[in-house]
Amino acid sequence: MAEAPSPIIDNTEPWVARQIEQYLATDGVKPAFRYGAPLALVTTQGRKSGEWRRTCLICAEDDGRYLIVASLGGAPRHPVWYLNLSENPRVWLQVGAESFWVDARDATDEEKPALWEKMVGLYPDYADYQKKTDRPIPVVILTRSAD
Repeated sequence: MAEAPSPIIDNTEPWVARQIEQYLATDGVKPAFRYGAPLALVTTQGRKSGEWRRTCLICAEDDGRYLIVASLGGAPRHPVWYLNLSENPRVWLQVGAESFWVDARDATDEEKPALWEKMVGLYPDYADYQKKTDRPIPVVILTRSAD
């Protein structure tokens, strides 16, 4: 069994911290997110600090791999967790009760349209977020690591 990074610092935004707490307490059964979108816990290593930081994100299974979206609600900048995994693509992922290492990469230009539609199907607000920003919102593919 793979070993989790340690220590892990949880996102301090109050509503995200509550999501993380509920997720850990229920092995991912709670919290329920808008539109019933599935959630996962994503832990990235800080590109500057080297510290492991955890957040709760919408996550979809896709043919044995996982998808997350770096939307930040349509903000003009990328979320910090995305900047971290862009530099350090080895990520600790918890989906339900199972935790494991994954390797992260952005969807290619060829892959992105279908994956974006899948994610918008799970969480329609993503389409509105893209309209709010000039930056292309990345879809990140997480593939289980060999170890």
